[in-house]
Amino acid sequence: MEQAYRYRFYPTPEQETLLRRTMGCARLVYNRALAVRTEAWYERQEKVDYIKTSSMLTAWKKQEDLQFLNEVSSVALQQGLRHLQKAFTNFFAGRAKYPNFKKRHNGGSAEFTKAAFRWKGGSVFLAKCVEPLPIRTSRPLPKGCSPSTITVKLSPCGRWHVSLLVDNPDIQPLPTCSKSLGLDVGITSLLTTSDGDKVTNPRHFKRHRQKLKRVQKSLSRKKKGSLNRHKARVKVALYGGKIADSRKDFLHKLTTQLVRENQTIVVEDLAVKNMVKNPKLAQSISDATWGEFVRQLEYKCQWYGRTLVKIDRWFPSSKRCGHCGHIVESLPLDVREWDCPKCGTHHDRDINAARNILAAGHAVAVCEANIRPDDHKEEGQLQKTRKRKVGVQKAEGFPRRSPNFSREGRKQKPKS
Repeated sequence: MEQAYRYRFYPTPEQETLLRRTMGCARLVYNRALAVRTEAWYERQEKVDYIKTSSMLTAWKKQEDLQFLNEVSSVALQQGLRHLQKAFTNFFAGRAKYPNFKKRHNGGSAEFTKAAFRWKGGSVFLAKCVEPLPIRTSRPLPKGCSPSTITVKLSPCGRWHVSLLVDNPDIQPLPTCSKSLGLDVGITSLLTTSDGDKVTNPRHFKRHRQKLKRVQKSLSRKKKGSLNRHKARVKVALYGGKIADSRKDFLHKLTTQLVRENQTIVVEDLAVKNMVKNPKLAQSISDATWGEFVRQLEYKCQWYGRTLVKIDRWFPSSKRCGHCGHIVESLPLDVREWDCPKCGTHHDRDINAARNILAAGHAVAVCEANIRPDDHKEEGQLQKTRKRKVGVQKAEGFPRRSPNFSREGRKQKPKS
């Protein structure tokens, strides 16, 4: 299993100058290639792939005004082009939006393969660097493992991190157990289990909201391009980094505990991107990070030999009575407890949903049962999304028509 070990390091002034120059060149090559690919399609209907952009990079290095590209490692520049190709692949597959240009104030990153670094005695020697990177190792790498890829990243607040990707043989499946668990995610309680336990939502953003608001207000008053504005921007980035680190630390501890204690975990396949379009709940849903929670469960279950089952998002887990199976017509979000009108059983909304999710997960895992409601039909957005994905999979280059043209191919009239 591949695993990334992330450490913080403090480069020397010479190393910092070289790394910043490498990240700047990689960002320049990425943005130029993106502009070329976009312009080639919308102006000449020409498809440009990774091979063509790689040839363009060779020509750019020969230009007089771009001679500085030869002063950094060529591997980092080539990896930037590969990342751009992967971004377009994800776009055409419907997994991501159209690639954006990289900005300097967002930090930067540079990826090095085995041809651009040397691993010796637990130290990393990057290309064109004489001294090893001064890494603060918080945990050792597995014995006998050497990194296959090294990524150096500069955060917006000025912190340097290095990520070492290794093939870890120590990751082995855990001993099997008979326990299964259904999980219902929420906002007040981040997690409700089918056993009746509730995990309180720590609300990391809300705890730092006032401090973040104060430094953002101070940033808005600074003159653009001034040194004081740069200092204020770093303070904003520091608070944003604190929120992100606290979220990641909490989710890693929670998901690791769940995977170790349960053999089968059942969750709902929620469309978080659609749910955050609700302006009243967007901030709370984003702060809960449901998508990151499920992502960590997926790869940790794969690591340790556990089973993760996703049930259909349209399954009425909250409105279905877990005792008799009766489904109520409506159940507003402010109703946290309810009584079944058929059997009279009193339900806690979240616990009942978690138990129904577990039961539906067993049905899906055992016999692949259809848990979609009988009266539900795939109409509207679901049907259009399926057609759109099929069309995208057939496309090999850029979109077939410009955004300025209608679906029939005629040019749209400008809005008055």
